[in-house]
Amino acid sequence: MSQSLILVINCGSSSLKFGLFPVGAEEPTLSGLAECLGDADSRVVFKADGKKSTLAIAGGAHDQALEAVIEHIRARGELDSVVAVGHRVVHGGERFHASALITPEVETAIEACAALAPLHNPANLLGIRVVRACLPALPQVAVFDTAFHQTMPRAAYLYALPMKLYRDHGVRRYGFHGTSHRFVAEAAVAELGLDAADHGIVIAHLGNGASAAAIKNGASVDTTMGMTPLEGLVMGTRSGDVDPGSLAYIGEKLGLDLAGIDKLLNKESGLLGLSELSNDCRTLEEAAAEGHEGSIVALEVFAHRLARHIGGLATSLDRLDAVVFTGGIGENSDKLRAMTLAKLSAFGIEVDAEANARCTRGTAGVISRGNGPKAMVINTNEEFVIACDTAELAGITG
Repeated sequence: MSQSLILVINCGSSSLKFGLFPVGAEEPTLSGLAECLGDADSRVVFKADGKKSTLAIAGGAHDQALEAVIEHIRARGELDSVVAVGHRVVHGGERFHASALITPEVETAIEACAALAPLHNPANLLGIRVVRACLPALPQVAVFDTAFHQTMPRAAYLYALPMKLYRDHGVRRYGFHGTSHRFVAEAAVAELGLDAADHGIVIAHLGNGASAAAIKNGASVDTTMGMTPLEGLVMGTRSGDVDPGSLAYIGEKLGLDLAGIDKLLNKESGLLGLSELSNDCRTLEEAAAEGHEGSIVALEVFAHRLARHIGGLATSLDRLDAVVFTGGIGENSDKLRAMTLAKLSAFGIEVDAEANARCTRGTAGVISRGNGPKAMVINTNEEFVIACDTAELAGITG
């Protein structure tokens, strides 16, 4: 009898990531990306057995892309082994504290959260509905980015705004990257041999989107992202924290309305805006090494802001056992890790330069020495978490 498989889907506004996981396996047998959906050069890239193949679906939308993925799985002889489908859903509001088996009621609740994530939840729902149309007999599970952070206390999630905005409109801090933070938190406890019921960790998930979170005894007690993924750290094209009072000034000087300011903060700021060169950390590190001033400044601001937030998040813990780096930048930029940790010497963290340089391109481990809090790199695996939650909620054991 063939092994049961879980199909994991991350449906974005113009792309669709997928992976096919044997139950309990951390790596997929098949993965890929459908990109530029709706455009003339829409395509699906499949990855399996160390090889890539590309299928053009000119002008194809999400339904055509997902149908192409399903047909590819069928051609591999694996479709009959797919027993459930798990979806990344960005926003679960206060309704969802954990992953959920998708029912009509759950789907309605996800749709109700769309106002909090208008660019993400509608696309997530589209993926759910296309799967239902193509594979109506299979159970589906929603895994929410925000769910892990629902353990934050009100002192961490409330804004100092009129309370009626929270009561009537849900204006509060929700946090994101929860699936990654959850995976990394559990891995850190296991790898460092910490007491699962008595520990304190700060995790920095760093990529084009970036957030840090304070984890106390396995639960999120604070994080840097807020009501939207814009708050907090410097990111690829997002500004992170900005004085709200400056926005009226910027709008007046540049003649921008709210939509224009939103575009400025989300698409034109961050590493791209500071460097005036790129939002790609690798490009900036290469340019900085050659003396490009904008790149040097961008990396300095990124590290300074990150260290400041890590220090602030530590105040939500009883003690700091470890600082953990993950995500594309966190797992691969030994330069930014070293720059950040150098600013955290007050916590007793001492970087091991050789170990830090070694932890790139899939190599993880402890990058500090001495008796202070550990610094380490852990490779995140959000898709594995989605697959595990899907199998559990669908009642699949293998």
